[in-house]
Amino acid sequence: MSNEAPSFGKSGIDLNELDHAIRPQDDLFRHVTGKWSARTEIPADKARYGSFAVLAENAEEAVREIITTTESPAPGLIKGGPEAEASKVAALYASFMDTGRVDFLGAEPIWDDLERVFAISSVSELVKVTAELERQGLGGFYGMFIDNDPGDPSRYIVFVMQGGIGLPDESYYREDQFAEVREQYVAHIERMLTLAGVSEADRLAGLAFDLEKRIAASHWDTVASRDIQKLYNLRDFAGLQEMTPQLDWKAYLAAMGVPESAFAEVVAAQPEALSGLAELLTEEELPAWRAWLAWAVVRASASLLSQEISKANFDFYGTALTGATEQRDRWRRGVSFVEGAMGEAVGRLYVEQHFDENSKAAMDELVDHLIGAYRESIESLDWMGAETREKALEKLSKFTPKIGYPVKWRDYSDLSVDAGDLLGNSRRVAEYEFNRELSKIGKPIDRDEWFMTPQTVNAYYNPGMNEIVFPAAILQPPFFDASWDAATNFGAIGAVIGHEIGHGFDDQGSRYDGDGKLTDWWTEQDREAFEKLTSALIGQYNALSPEGADGQTVNGELTIGENIGDLSGLEIAWKAYLRSLAGAESPVIDGLTGAERFFLAWAQAWQQKSRPEETVRLLTIDPHSPNEFRCNQIVKNLAAFHEAYATKPGDGLYLSPEERVSIW
Repeated sequence: MSNEAPSFGKSGIDLNELDHAIRPQDDLFRHVTGKWSARTEIPADKARYGSFAVLAENAEEAVREIITTTESPAPGLIKGGPEAEASKVAALYASFMDTGRVDFLGAEPIWDDLERVFAISSVSELVKVTAELERQGLGGFYGMFIDNDPGDPSRYIVFVMQGGIGLPDESYYREDQFAEVREQYVAHIERMLTLAGVSEADRLAGLAFDLEKRIAASHWDTVASRDIQKLYNLRDFAGLQEMTPQLDWKAYLAAMGVPESAFAEVVAAQPEALSGLAELLTEEELPAWRAWLAWAVVRASASLLSQEISKANFDFYGTALTGATEQRDRWRRGVSFVEGAMGEAVGRLYVEQHFDENSKAAMDELVDHLIGAYRESIESLDWMGAETREKALEKLSKFTPKIGYPVKWRDYSDLSVDAGDLLGNSRRVAEYEFNRELSKIGKPIDRDEWFMTPQTVNAYYNPGMNEIVFPAAILQPPFFDASWDAATNFGAIGAVIGHEIGHGFDDQGSRYDGDGKLTDWWTEQDREAFEKLTSALIGQYNALSPEGADGQTVNGELTIGENIGDLSGLEIAWKAYLRSLAGAESPVIDGLTGAERFFLAWAQAWQQKSRPEETVRLLTIDPHSPNEFRCNQIVKNLAAFHEAYATKPGDGLYLSPEERVSIW
């Protein structure tokens, strides 16, 4: 693996990385990342490696330094408010790093839970025990979370989603290409139950898998599961109970400590999956349910038990599913554990030490240019009528950008931790989060809340809030540097900004208005014109097969939202860059024109290698396309790219003008 630091120079482009044996007209992605890829081995603990992973590792190292500046407290429950946050963070980390204790305890911390599971003798007991364990983060029948209501974004509501399986999605239980994975999974369940001290592990593994397979049979696939109009199914409590009559929701909620009023109305996504699982809640199925719940307890706890158990869990979920051959260093996993528990407490210190406020001001300017370019583009769209255009502009005017870090930090006063109790800490964190989320019901929407920590290398668009969010950790090379030339910043972080804004106008985000309400603000003719364009983009991606996929192609329908985001983001970022020049000539820097810097920066940001197993896994479940296509397939559709590099028929990235797709 290469540890050479990039040399971005005045242009913001690492000129040493450009592979002049590969023409940008043929393969922009490998022209920019080919040298790096040829000399770089994916670290043994990674399934994929590239720009995002490097920055994430840097953030982990910074967070470890923050965590370890406070002396580890002695074992014992730590309570208190903000004054105790540093001690709580240190205690969480210490509990994870105490390998002597976790190895001494082995699986003992979950024996009481397993004993309760195997003592279940009725469906009513199954419901009660499952609910009590769910409150502690140990699984559950369904996925449940709280968000603002798409039909009324001024209120919070509970979402009930399909769940109950341990493989990535329902296709792993039925498709021939995953037959070997299924065999490995059953063997893995048996191994894990054995390590947990469970007798008859082979028989129980078969029961648990068979039940999961039947649960998965009623699950929606990944394409249907991203369709918000299909997912948005309001049910009152009586309607939820009627849809799943075999599950006593009153008893379930009571055992979880949830007032029935919180479920007065819910979003029952994937109704067939919810009812399909409930139909299996019979006395005859109790042996299978006991096996299933025991496996859920072990799976949810595995990373917090002995190193032998944790490594065995990695052997399947890491190696078999993704191809990674080594677990991440324990300290990195310890950092992740702390960030999952008290991410904003760490984030506040991260921002103080690692975020330049000048970056925030520069980002504000970039965002203004991007929104301005979107406005100008929407005003001139030839496929959109005046009525829809007016509402699109109204939505754009209501976008809220959040940059760097929250204006209000999370309060961890109600969380207690103990440096000598790793599994207990995990469960107290789960209960803290459970209570924090549940307390939202009936309260006004908190528009200051962030759903990523500042030290996260990512960004997101939230349709219910109509907001774009850029954490501090992504605001650094190769995505952004306040000292770089504008063309490079627009081609990298500018395109990311444009991508997130674009999600507000992708196939799903465009179903929401400027206030975050799920409503049809389009004319029928304009929606048809939009879907004609998106269908052409779906067709382009359906034909693509990435390196390492053994012929498996991208699912254009699954990835269409992200592909629209990429296409719109880069196209609008280019217009925003031209807008920022205000008619002035773009300078030549390091021998590169502004257009070259823009497109090279775009490719530079997508630097990544992936193991074949991970490539296949992501093609199956990930709504993002492989990085090589996020780079190359997008530029094929941009006239500015073809002008910048004077492409012609026969070039690898040439696409005739009539085949190019331009949406926003």
